[in-house]
Amino acid sequence: QVQLVESGGGLVQAGGSLRLSCAVSGRTVSTYAMGWFRQAPGKEREFVAAITWTGSSTYYADSVKGRFTISRDNAKNTVYLQMNSLKPEDTAVYYCNIDHNREYLKTRYRYLEVWGQGTLVTVSS
Repeated sequence: QVQLVESGGGLVQAGGSLRLSCAVSGRTVSTYAMGWFRQAPGKEREFVAAITWTGSSTYYADSVKGRFTISRDNAKNTVYLQMNSLKPEDTAVYYCNIDHNREYLKTRYRYLEVWGQGTLVTVSS
């Protein structure tokens, strides 16, 4: 059973930065695409960013493009999300997940069965 443990969230002022980490166990991630997702209060979970298993390609939601950067360290079974120029609308619980198919991860993540507890990011204005 895969386990996903997100960390690095916190309270930050608008314009600030945070770096999220997600440690994966139960799988060797080197053949998986990895992604970040978020769920704001009262809203559905949404796609934020994804990275291919080689790390050669990355994908971002329009709302975070140019501000967030996804990266991975296969040796550590970990994916990261560097978040800069944070805005109050970035406030959400952030989750990571993995899948062999990057398109499935980007568009059908709602059907993934296992999720971690997430990490809360709060951006104050």
